[in-house]
Amino acid sequence: MYKKILVFTFFIALIVGAVVAWRPLKAIYFSGVPGELPSQYLYIPTGATFEQVVDSLVQGGFLTDRESFIWLAEKMKYRRPQMRPGRFQVQPGWSNRRLIQHLRAGEQAPVRFVLNVERLPEDVAGAAGRVLETDSADLVAAFADPALLEELGYTPQTLLALFIPNTYELFWTTSPRAFLERMNRENKAFWAKNNRLKKAEALGLSPEEVYTLASIVERETNADSERPTIAGVYLNRLRVGMPLQADPTCVFATRDFAARRVTQYHTTFDSPYNTYLYKGLPPGPISMASIQSIDAVLNADKHDYLFFCARPDESGTHVFAATYAAHLVNARRFQEWVARQGR
Repeated sequence: MYKKILVFTFFIALIVGAVVAWRPLKAIYFSGVPGELPSQYLYIPTGATFEQVVDSLVQGGFLTDRESFIWLAEKMKYRRPQMRPGRFQVQPGWSNRRLIQHLRAGEQAPVRFVLNVERLPEDVAGAAGRVLETDSADLVAAFADPALLEELGYTPQTLLALFIPNTYELFWTTSPRAFLERMNRENKAFWAKNNRLKKAEALGLSPEEVYTLASIVERETNADSERPTIAGVYLNRLRVGMPLQADPTCVFATRDFAARRVTQYHTTFDSPYNTYLYKGLPPGPISMASIQSIDAVLNADKHDYLFFCARPDESGTHVFAATYAAHLVNARRFQEWVARQGR
């Protein structure tokens, strides 16, 4: 009888031991990330609690067993009052242990930010706000912060000259200040290449002034081939003290971006950006400028042209003239062509 009791006790202890051991074994070796995931990216917002992280993991389909993850996370001291934020790439089939190590280390997966030729600073903020955690309104507020802009060497008028169109990798948690600081580093790196600073100096212009002129060139034509020629026209006008008389600056001044034709309303609108009324460059860029337009100014064609107007065809390009009389001939041909089109 005593022997039977011993055997029974042994089996009970064995079962209890197995039950006790199963939880850590399951948490460490048998539970984790499923073999297939709807998305490999987990987003943990700034200020998230441990419970919110677990909820995100469950809702995103990253866990096979919630309780096993929580148990191991506690043992590995992953729980904190505020969890490490970020965008994390999670691999299918990871164990709970590997997942926790990855999240605890804060190894963020960067986002891809494509910065196109935006028209206004708020458009840049909107583009960045679509891929970053920060709200676009917070970016707009940073863009208007005089102290921060002064730190970076810009003003609200010249801010657009900071942004070089390109594709960038950023962390999802990048703050508005960090975003501007990153753009500033990229800007300096851009101007340090291809002798750009020396070319600007040779033109007697600062990088911001080159960018401002490039923004006008950007809005004058879609044809890369004629950007250096148009840039040369405006440099010639600056050289002889002639007003730039650039239609895009009047459109910017009035904010009438939907205008199909520049009229007397635009050219007489009183604004320092209206280059029909005020000589020299406007106070800052009238939009972002592409790299092609910036380099077109730095490598502008050398010629005698002072005038240009639209070519009388569907090409969207321009014809150029050195004298006002020749320009009037070109302008009349274009107007006659427009009349024939019934426009």
